[in-house]
Amino acid sequence: MLPKWFNTWNRDNPTNIYGPAILVGAAGVAVTVAAFIVVVGQPFKTDSLQTGPRGTGMSVPEFVSEVRDADPTIAGYLRRDDITEEDIAGVSAEALQNVPPALGNISDEDYARLVVAMRSWTGIPDLMEDPDNYQTQIAYTMVGMVQSINEDWIGHVQSNAVVGVNCYTCHRGQAVPSEIWFRLGPVNEAAGGWAAVQNRVTVQSQYTSLPSDALESYLLDYGRIGVHDLEAHVAAYPSEEGYPTWQDTERTFSLMNYVSNSLGVNCVFCHNSRAFYDPEQVTPQWATEMLGITMVQEINNDWLVPLEGLYPEERLGPVFADAPKAACKTCHKGYQQPLQGLNVIDEWPELALTDPES
Repeated sequence: MLPKWFNTWNRDNPTNIYGPAILVGAAGVAVTVAAFIVVVGQPFKTDSLQTGPRGTGMSVPEFVSEVRDADPTIAGYLRRDDITEEDIAGVSAEALQNVPPALGNISDEDYARLVVAMRSWTGIPDLMEDPDNYQTQIAYTMVGMVQSINEDWIGHVQSNAVVGVNCYTCHRGQAVPSEIWFRLGPVNEAAGGWAAVQNRVTVQSQYTSLPSDALESYLLDYGRIGVHDLEAHVAAYPSEEGYPTWQDTERTFSLMNYVSNSLGVNCVFCHNSRAFYDPEQVTPQWATEMLGITMVQEINNDWLVPLEGLYPEERLGPVFADAPKAACKTCHKGYQQPLQGLNVIDEWPELALTDPES
């Protein structure tokens, strides 16, 4: 029993006990949730990639869970240590005679190991077996191209770390790499002139109505990437050579859309949103990308287009019977770095340099 004075005081001074109880309960739940997040981790945590000076908003937020998702094709990459002596012994004496000129004085054992790897990387089980086979002849050129990329384009393929490229970068275990492209020409039979190259959904336009000839114009024909003048009144005329018209602008947007999809990024990965067209305020990634565009131009014109005569008819383009060509997505496959930055040349010095002995 409580004293009479206590009961009288409670009657004359009523107090709401439910509010404090709810507050204490809510605080307890919050502490429990906070402790759970600390122990288990925040599933929706974000991280930011700084792409320019701090304080300017030049960063790209990304969900950590997405960043850590591994490229599923990495699991199919055959490493040097995975190749057994039995695998090496399975390379025939005939195949060992078909050494690409670019490999110089490579030993039989190292070449046999490389052949095993190349067959796995390209999905061609008899690669290098027959010197007259078109795939073997093309492989001769591809070895030289890989060496050239790794040695001459370090600023692009090793901009952040030693990564490089080899056959698997593009092929991913398939004889025909995904994301290759061919010339299309006019795609809109209902229109002529400029309208004939757009307003049709194609792979090259990334399934948009944008022009379908952007890859051909910029990654094959060395076209000048640019957009229309931003001034309301300009002295130049569209007919003047080198002046960017609205057609050039749409074609540029088509290329930029392709690049964004190829790397899985958006515009501010390379551009400053406050000064989009100012080349002095771009991010470091802009320079890496522009170097990559120049690299792809060389790959297409110096290495891939000259192979046209080696391909069988079914491997050529459907419109112009042209050789397959490369672009950003051929290597990147939707990731900022091919194979998410996997170093593919450290184990293969013969593919990293034209002269691995130097």
